Amino acid sequence: MAIKIFIIVGLLLILYSLGSALVFLVKDHGEGDRTVKRLTWRIALSLALFLALWGAYQMGWIEPKSGPVHWPEPPQQAGQPADDAAGE
Repeated sequence: MAIKIFIIVGLLLILYSLGSALVFLVKDHGEGDRTVKRLTWRIALSLALFLALWGAYQMGWIEPKSGPVHWPEPPQQAGQPADDAAGE
């Protein structure tokens, strides 16, 4: 549960940084460096979140799971063995 909260907080911080960069871009009319600083923070936060997720995966704290869609197995045609390699 703590990992999920960390991910959500990280995504919210990234969105806040992106939104504040947009506000500074509009207010400053493209002048100044506040927009660049906020976008730099967004990149740094995104990279930190990515590296944290990768590290948590490598340590076994999180595992990939299949989504809600379960694809059915294709039906076998009559006369073909199930373990037939393509083209053999």
